[in-house]
Amino acid sequence: METSDIKNSGQSQPSRAPIDILMDPLQRFLHVESASGIVLLLATITALILANSPWSEGFLAFWKTRIGFAIGSFEMKHSLQHWINDLLMVVFFFVIGLEVKREIVSGELRNLKSAALPIFAALGGMFVPAMIYLFLQADSPAAKGWGIPMATDIAFVVGSLAILGSRIPGSLRILLLSLAIADDIGAILVIAIGYSDNLQLNFLLLSLGGLLGFIGFYKIGVRNIPVYFLLAAVVWFGFHESGVHATIAGVIIGLLTPTKGWITESRLQTIVQNIQHFLQGEKWPGSKERYHLLREMERTTRKTVSPLERFESDLHPWVGFIIMPIFALANVGVVINSSVIFNPVAMAVTLGLFIGKPIGITLFSWLAVKVGLASLPSDLSWPAVLGGGSLAGIGFTMALFIASLALQGTALDAAKAGILIGSFLSALVGSAMLLIFLKKPQ
Repeated sequence: METSDIKNSGQSQPSRAPIDILMDPLQRFLHVESASGIVLLLATITALILANSPWSEGFLAFWKTRIGFAIGSFEMKHSLQHWINDLLMVVFFFVIGLEVKREIVSGELRNLKSAALPIFAALGGMFVPAMIYLFLQADSPAAKGWGIPMATDIAFVVGSLAILGSRIPGSLRILLLSLAIADDIGAILVIAIGYSDNLQLNFLLLSLGGLLGFIGFYKIGVRNIPVYFLLAAVVWFGFHESGVHATIAGVIIGLLTPTKGWITESRLQTIVQNIQHFLQGEKWPGSKERYHLLREMERTTRKTVSPLERFESDLHPWVGFIIMPIFALANVGVVINSSVIFNPVAMAVTLGLFIGKPIGITLFSWLAVKVGLASLPSDLSWPAVLGGGSLAGIGFTMALFIASLALQGTALDAAKAGILIGSFLSALVGSAMLLIFLKKPQ
């Protein structure tokens, strides 16, 4: 084949359809999440084995190791587990903030009509489990853990969907993803409102100043990432010392992240045109000029991509394959015995996730459709919604996080056991229901 034929065949290649712009990030997201779910599962199993092995004492004590620093009279020393939950997990919550903003700007939550069903499903999936927990723990000191069974772990849910493969209709996949995002919003509000205490207004004002700095620098066109990183550190420190859980800083910063590129594509096109004749074989004016021209094109190309898309794509592997597994290792470790498994707290969490989630999601979805506030996709049946709701009972990461804020001691160990049992039962039963209710396409 001659060169002209190659060019012509390249020119005849079909252009990317508009839907590809929306589907490509979703496909990358699903790929990372499903793979990272396996790593998260392995970390969970490892933590459980070590916590119930002869090395249990050393393994559990390791996460209690105190690390920190002191400057004059100010001291900031916490356990390794605390730094993981309050600092490392900020990146996890930052990515959640990015996902929420993406869904609101260009996803299923961008308009009320398409968002109605997942929002009502998420509300039901939070309200009913919390009520079941409170009903069973109303007069107990552990009643503060009402937020534990409200959460849905998107990594394990997407992993389960990946295992089920092509039999999952696109509408159910989108419903569960959007539901998980709406669920994350609810969990964030629960953490901010239900698990913040002894507020220090001076540090809260420091965080507010940092957030205003974010907005101000963006408005005047500052494009230096280290500047925003320093502001993020100020916001995190203010929240950490104020009594509002520090991970909320990550969510807010994620929501403030721009969805448009700092440089327009027309500017990129101008720069490419300026050096195109050099790329086509014309002699470069000099090595120094060549370097500056190519560096300018590199910077322009990078800044044409929106900060939201860039950070979300870059951080997803770090969150999925490193941060969440480390969080699981530090938090899942619990000595499993009959007293923990049959503890009332464990039973309340298990029933909230395993029973409350599918009932709440299906009931609230049905009510929303019945009164005309939402519509059920044509390729989706109510049994499939019930099966998907059961999968949403996999609470894991966010449930463990809320448990660590709400409870201590034996109650915390029991809650962890309930999360593991409830999530396992939800994954097993939810997958079985979808296998039964959904036919594999020809």
